[in-house]
Amino acid sequence: MILTVTPNPSLDRTYEVPALERGEVIRATGERMDPGGKGVNVSRAVTAAGRRSVAVLPLGGAPGALIAELLDAQGIEVVPVPVAGATRSNIALAEADGVLTKINAPGPLLSEEERELLFDTVRRQSRDADWIACCGSLPRGLAPSWYADLVARAHAEGARIALDTSGPALLEALRERPDVVKPNAEELAQAVGRPLATVGDALKAAEELRERGARAVLASLGADGQLLVEGAGTWFGSARVDAVRSNVGAGDSSLAGFLIAGGSGPRALASAIAHGAAAVGLPGSVMPAPADLNPAAVTVTDRVPLDRELTEPVS
Repeated sequence: MILTVTPNPSLDRTYEVPALERGEVIRATGERMDPGGKGVNVSRAVTAAGRRSVAVLPLGGAPGALIAELLDAQGIEVVPVPVAGATRSNIALAEADGVLTKINAPGPLLSEEERELLFDTVRRQSRDADWIACCGSLPRGLAPSWYADLVARAHAEGARIALDTSGPALLEALRERPDVVKPNAEELAQAVGRPLATVGDALKAAEELRERGARAVLASLGADGQLLVEGAGTWFGSARVDAVRSNVGAGDSSLAGFLIAGGSGPRALASAIAHGAAAVGLPGSVMPAPADLNPAAVTVTDRVPLDRELTEPVS
């Protein structure tokens, strides 16, 4: 079982539009409403793969009730933590050329009592978990050290932690040695405080995160592929993608694929890449099922192309 923790979930509305023009009336060609948040998406991807996932998330108001209803309909076990504030609603505009514009609301303000209830709920649910995936931004009321505290408490219970967050929350958590962290290129550059222009730059940044405490780093480099840096070795992989429809949730799908395949080594990296590549070809934040995967399109090697320039360098 993979337990997911999403401190700041959302109700996501995705509209497909021909092009985004400011000040104009734009008619959508398609629309979706999905439960959102990085951890929620990981649970959805794990469940789509036929594995069990339990999602712990604070929920409040009508949006929170709708998220629970949508997840239940997808066969995901939801353990809600009741909060007074309403769960946020986000909007994504997906253009025909693959460009995505997202508007994310800040989320509710959690009280000290709600924060401790969230901690306690994770502790109780973690007893049967193979992995705990802690994902996404923190809502108002949770300090940047919240993930660090969660990692420490989970490790004390013998659980393995996968962490997908950014900024101060990521840096604070490194001191507690999460088992794997999953930054994208922008988050990786932000964490080390310097630009990334090549795959070699990304590798050096990932190695620095390991020096700071991460036991493994699964770094997503967008269209250029993914890096896995861990004690047993370093691998680079990529996949052929015929058409990009939406990249919403692609990184979350990758993390799910990684954990499903054991959470370490080249086989898990190949699974992560296959899941991420499949996700970008699906509408909105739809998570891929096994039939959507194309493992034959994935290549993984321990010969990292250090001099390869990133398609989208991060300044």
